[in-house]
Amino acid sequence: MPIISPHGHVDPQIFVDNEPFPNPTELFLIPDHYVFRMLYSQGIRLESLGIPTIDGSQVETDPRKSWQLFADHYYLFNGTPSGTWLDHEFNIVFGIKEKLNKANAQKIYDELSEKLSSNEYLPRTLFDKFKIEVLSTTDAPFDSLHQHKFIKESDWPRRILPAFRPDGVTDLSNPLWKKNIEKLSITVGYEIDSYKKLVQSLQERRNFFKSLGATSTDHGVMTPRAHDLDDTEAEKLFQKALNGKSTLEDADDFTAHMLIKMADMSVEDGLVMQIHAGAYRNHNYEIYTKYGTDKGADIPMQCEYVKNMQELLNRHGNNPNFTVIVFTLDETTYSRELAPLAGHYPAMKLGPAWWFHDSIEGMTRFRRNMTETGGFYNTVGFIDDTRAFVSIPARHDVARRVDSNYLGELVAKHMINLDEALIIAKDLTYNLAKKAYKL
Repeated sequence: MPIISPHGHVDPQIFVDNEPFPNPTELFLIPDHYVFRMLYSQGIRLESLGIPTIDGSQVETDPRKSWQLFADHYYLFNGTPSGTWLDHEFNIVFGIKEKLNKANAQKIYDELSEKLSSNEYLPRTLFDKFKIEVLSTTDAPFDSLHQHKFIKESDWPRRILPAFRPDGVTDLSNPLWKKNIEKLSITVGYEIDSYKKLVQSLQERRNFFKSLGATSTDHGVMTPRAHDLDDTEAEKLFQKALNGKSTLEDADDFTAHMLIKMADMSVEDGLVMQIHAGAYRNHNYEIYTKYGTDKGADIPMQCEYVKNMQELLNRHGNNPNFTVIVFTLDETTYSRELAPLAGHYPAMKLGPAWWFHDSIEGMTRFRRNMTETGGFYNTVGFIDDTRAFVSIPARHDVARRVDSNYLGELVAKHMINLDEALIIAKDLTYNLAKKAYKL
């Protein structure tokens, strides 16, 4: 069936340019923190892999050397989801039948380079080859979305949609928060010097995102705590941040308040709300200061949902005009908290096994823990959440196989029959994501 990819981080510019990917290293290694975090864990420095630094300091510039280092240690990925995805990409997408290793590294690099230079492996061609029906990106409120506008107005009739992610201007603890507010001010054409103007600007940008096809928002938070403040309290916290005096407690309160405000706006404009919680981001300060965010140093943490989400769910959880999709990195909450919540509130759906749990065993644990209480139809199928474009078919293939294994087990136990299993399989593969994300 076609692929629905309603949440991810693929750069839409590759479809605007539609030019050959530079080389195998730039395609498989540089953008994929799943890959280089494993190499780093074994003492391989990121600069030797060619990972760009914030200050532009010297890193390896020969992609062949970085590729060889990757191949020398390819055995590290045995038994991991990254290994499964990479094997699928090399074998199925690119037709490379040998498994990458130290000895054949340069031979495979040459084979991949030759294929990447052909029209058959241009981004738009692969998009069609992968049978992607919808691909959503993730974008800041101050992004111009010029790539999406270009694609929409082009003669290439494919659905590449933006998704609204306001974290950069709603998280007061973000070191770039004030600069992001300045960027947003430039984008909307007026100075955002008050909480009221921040809310106004976010409403305007949400409408702009919708005009270019957006159907969802996304909120990456440490905890899913949602708590409303009155305008006076919110203004006080905003002004403290503008003056560089806000505390971590202030940031937590403001983020919790903005989750409520974003839910309010979703009720009004119909955008589906996603909450990604439970990630302690940038745990390795040395890596963060040298290379920036999304460099493999984010760690799962405990996360509570019953009390933290009660205010939001009591406010909008019964509203037929609201949908909130919740993802977690804390697997201990699956059967204890999330399945019962989604199994009750009509507005709440469960996102699939995410990030560290986007694996064969992780997806299996998800289904085992969620299904008895939440059922299949309070989940949203599979979301790949990838930055690496060519991994999309691999990730969906793994998810479809895992779900099929689980359904086959239920059939074998006579809990459902085969006809029911085939219907559920199609829903998990395609229909649930399309419906939940209003695609």
